Amino acid sequence: MTQGRSMQELQTVSLQEWEREELARQHEIFSDLSPWLNAQGNAIHHQIIEEIERRGGI
Repeated sequence: MTQGRSMQELQTVSLQEWEREELARQHEIFSDLSPWLNAQGNAIHHQIIEEIERRGGI
């Protein structure tokens, strides 16, 4: 299992401060859970995708 900050910890800092590995891991998790995400979850996932794209991809 990947060691790193939990989603609760990550929510206390801006996406710009997340490590690339954290973005990739959370994107993978949100993608796996996408059929069950509510509007807030979808919004967070979209922000993660935008940050990954802003950095030039994973």
